[in-house]
Formats: sequence, structure tokens, C-alpha cells
Amino acid sequence: MRSPMTSPETLADWLAYIERQHPQAIAMGLDRVNVVRDALGLKPQFPVITVGGTNGKGSACMLLEAVLVHGGYRAGTYTSPHLLRYNERVRINGHEAGDNDLVRAFAAVERARAANKVSLTYFEFGTLAAMWLFCEHGLDVAILEVGLGGRLDAVNTFDAEVSLLMNIALDHVEYLGDTRAAIAFEKAHIFRAGKTAVCADADPPEEVGKVAANIGADLLLIGRDFGYAAQPLQWRYWGPGGDRHGLPPPALRGRFQFANASACIAALDALRHLLPVTAGNIRAGLVHVENPGRFQVLPGRPAVIFDVAHNPNAALALADNLAQMTGHRHTYAVFSMLKDKDVTGVVKALRGHVDHWLIAPLAGERALPAAALEEYLRRADVDATVTVCTNIAAACDRAYQMAGDSDRILAFGSFLTVAAAITAIRHRRV
Repeated sequence: MRSPMTSPETLADWLAYIERQHPQAIAMGLDRVNVVRDALGLKPQFPVITVGGTNGKGSACMLLEAVLVHGGYRAGTYTSPHLLRYNERVRINGHEAGDNDLVRAFAAVERARAANKVSLTYFEFGTLAAMWLFCEHGLDVAILEVGLGGRLDAVNTFDAEVSLLMNIALDHVEYLGDTRAAIAFEKAHIFRAGKTAVCADADPPEEVGKVAANIGADLLLIGRDFGYAAQPLQWRYWGPGGDRHGLPPPALRGRFQFANASACIAALDALRHLLPVTAGNIRAGLVHVENPGRFQVLPGRPAVIFDVAHNPNAALALADNLAQMTGHRHTYAVFSMLKDKDVTGVVKALRGHVDHWLIAPLAGERALPAAALEEYLRRADVDATVTVCTNIAAACDRAYQMAGDSDRILAFGSFLTVAAAITAIRHRRV
């Protein structure tokens, strides 16, 4: 792949450019990434925490970042996808990377890529740019979220000092396999020999243990090696590093966040010889952690909830959160999904929690037409009214027209759905 005649200058230019550098949006494999990594000389001198799994990855990354930054460490965090702007994917010391930093990082990756005549996908390009930036800043630790799977994901080109494997569920079956066992095999390959691997799934497939044993990783399982006991106003963690009592509930909503937080504390305990943190650091991280778009509730009336849930397992967690959030008369759901997702499974998980569906197509080739969304709702025997809208902004406007002060508006089904809803609702509130 040839370099452009004129190098991109702005972040927007670079993002448009790297999107064109590979004929496929997703191309599994590490060979291309490894070549450019070595050409860049990317050998992190700081520990790497790799976070994989189906759901809970973003929450774990943000919680780890919050604790480590409160502990005084210079932490880099790489996550995906983003909601509103690419800068969200690359964070340094709790703040989004600036455009100039990202442009410099992309330029460095491009020089190495072009010199070696290698094509990179959008995600591969971004992963290498993030690590280049982390190395340049001389950070104390990097937290990397796996994009897809694990074994062949670009993030896996870097060796983890500690690996976290969160929930394991069916998603991306066309790439990872159509069973939890097959998916677990792919995801567990972020483990490393002689290093700690933390699994937060309460019922992991046997493949997790088999992969850990074959690799030679020290596997910690929730419920066996670490865990938690939740109480009304506080909770207790127990694990190899000892018990921690009187912990505040995570600021992230949902009962499943206790399991996520426990896995993060287990990972931090495994790193205590390199990056010790105090009980106060952990408490501060739990209280101040934020992760936009994950059961994010806006103040005001009607209540507005954003959730990027886009697979059945995440939808069940969303349903549980809605059930716990009492005091609202009706729920108006602004809803859309991509055609390669399990729409039926998501709808069935939420159908008893939604009183009116407002559906609209998303932009792009992967979007489902409104007619297809409506058909999915019909086949799932949704016993609620359905309104078809031209786009997400129109669906949000209609939801506000219909909802009263005692109701709630839920926007969910995809990162794209939530991003469009956030933009639309922000305009309403200006």
C-alpha cells in the first residue's frame, strides 16, 4: 500500500486515511502488526494490563485507570470503540489524548508501515499509535482493551503482565465461533506464561482453564480464588492479596459491577510488587470511575438512560438495571442495532421492560432498515406499541413528545445508537 502524495495533517484527515489502508474492516492475524511493531521498536518498559471478554471490558479498563491514577501512577488506557470522538480511545493520566499527539503517533506508524509495505486495518493502526504514544510519554502502566477475540487481536501483540478475562458470551460468532467454548479459547489466549490471569466469568467454559494450563499462566477464578460479598451500603473483597472491607459500591451502575470490580482488585493485587496501591486509592477509584454509555443516567425529567448493550448477555444486564431503577411509570426505548448482531436475543431480554419502542435505522452498510427492525420486534412477540422514525434524532424528539416527567427514555442497541442519541439530546438541552 503506497503512502499518499500529501501526508494527512489533521486528525480527521488521518482517520479518513487509515480507514482506507486495508480492504477489510476486520482482518484477524498478528503478522502485519508484529512487523510494524518491530519497525517502530515498541518494547514497553512498563507493565501492560490486557483486558478481554465479551462484556465488562470497558468498565474494567476505566476502573483500573481510576484506581491507578488516584495512586499517583501515569497510566495510559486504550479502549474501543468510541462514542463521539476518536480521542476517547486513547487516554493518558485520565484525560483524552489531544489531536496533535494522535497525529504525531499516526505519522510514526505510517512511516514504519510504508517502509515495510504492510497494510493495516483501522484498529491495528490505532493500537500501534496508542502504544507509540504511551511509550513516548514514558508511562508507568498501560491498560489495553482487546478489540475482538484475543488470540489474533492487535492488542495481543504486546505481552501482558496481568490479563483480565471478563464475561464470556456469544458475540462476533462469524469470527470467533458459535459456542462459548470456541469463544473462550480465542479470548483466553491473552494469557501469558508465568503471569497472572484473572477470570471474572462465574461459569467459564473449560477452555479457559485448559488454555491457562497449556500456556502456563497462573489462573485466578472468581468464586474460587477471589470474590466479593455485597451489602446494602458497602461491600467486601476477598482474594490472594487479603480481604478489603468497607468498600464503597462502584459508581458504575449494575450489580454485575461488583464482579468487575473484584476482578480489577485481584489484578491490582497481582501487580502490587510493581504498582502498589492503597485501600484509599481503591476507594477513590470506585467512587470516581466513569464510563459513558454504560447505563449512563442523565439528571432531569424524564430520566434519560444511555446503554450500548448490543448482545443478549449485555441486554439481560440492562434489563436487570432497569428493574432495579424503580419509580418510573413508562419506558420509551429509542432502539436500533446492526444487522450482524443477535437482534432477537436483545429484544427478548428487554421486551418486558419497554412500554413503547421508537425504532430508526442507523447509518452505514451494517445498519438494519427500519422495516427489518420492526419485523424483529414482531417476531419476538413484543407486547408494546412501536413507532418507526426516520433517524435516531427524530426518535429522540418523538420520545420527548410522548414521555412525561415520571417516565424514562432509554437509548440502546449499539454504540452508534447511543452516540446519535447523546448528540440529539445534547442539542435539546442547549
